Amino acid sequence: MTRPPSPSALPRRPVLVLALALATICVLVEAALWGADAGLWGNAYWRPFAYQHGAFWAGLLYDWRPNYAAQPVTMFLSYAFLHGGVGHLLGNMAALLALIGMLGPRLDTARLAVLWAGAGIGGGAAFAVLMPGPMPMVGASGALFGLAGAWMVWEAAARRRAGRSRGPVWRSLAVIVALHPVLWVVQSGLLAWQTHLGGLIAGAALAWALGPAVSGPPSQRPSHRPPEDAAPNGPS
Repeated sequence: MTRPPSPSALPRRPVLVLALALATICVLVEAALWGADAGLWGNAYWRPFAYQHGAFWAGLLYDWRPNYAAQPVTMFLSYAFLHGGVGHLLGNMAALLALIGMLGPRLDTARLAVLWAGAGIGGGAAFAVLMPGPMPMVGASGALFGLAGAWMVWEAAARRRAGRSRGPVWRSLAVIVALHPVLWVVQSGLLAWQTHLGGLIAGAALAWALGPAVSGPPSQRPSHRPPEDAAPNGPS
């Protein structure tokens, strides 16, 4: 029988509200575009119009003419709320839920907002530099990889302070790296790994800049007695 998590390990209510708000925007946007695609309302031009005005287009940072003056700036945030379909949306929202649970009380609303926006911008910048082609990019994965990067930094720091092995953090990173070739094949090359990389780096950098997490569960706080899995004299 699984023991429920302690209250100190759960995300704060305002963080859950903000995460739900971000997810709701993504869901409502995709629902509107899906309904238009299916002919339930609007017309088949809704999705192309949304992509033309909200997706990330690397060319807008070079010599392309924007649809409106602020588009080269706003696209760094707007692309995260657009998705390539229901499957793409569901995968990202499941990842958001999992990451909020993993980060737990380490997040407050300000940190979540900074990480979401900063990693989204970092993901877009990496895509523009590494993939300066005509294809648009949509999806919240840049922001999500930023949350993953923040978790890695804060988890590694908490384990170091508690004298515990940082092996699980490195294994998580290895799994992320190993999954990308598989996802590349499954998605027929339509994988914005550049955005993932930029978001991960931006999230990790922001977590380091923000300093130690707000708080963590008791198991991640330093104690006078080393835990059983500590390896003070060996590699971590």
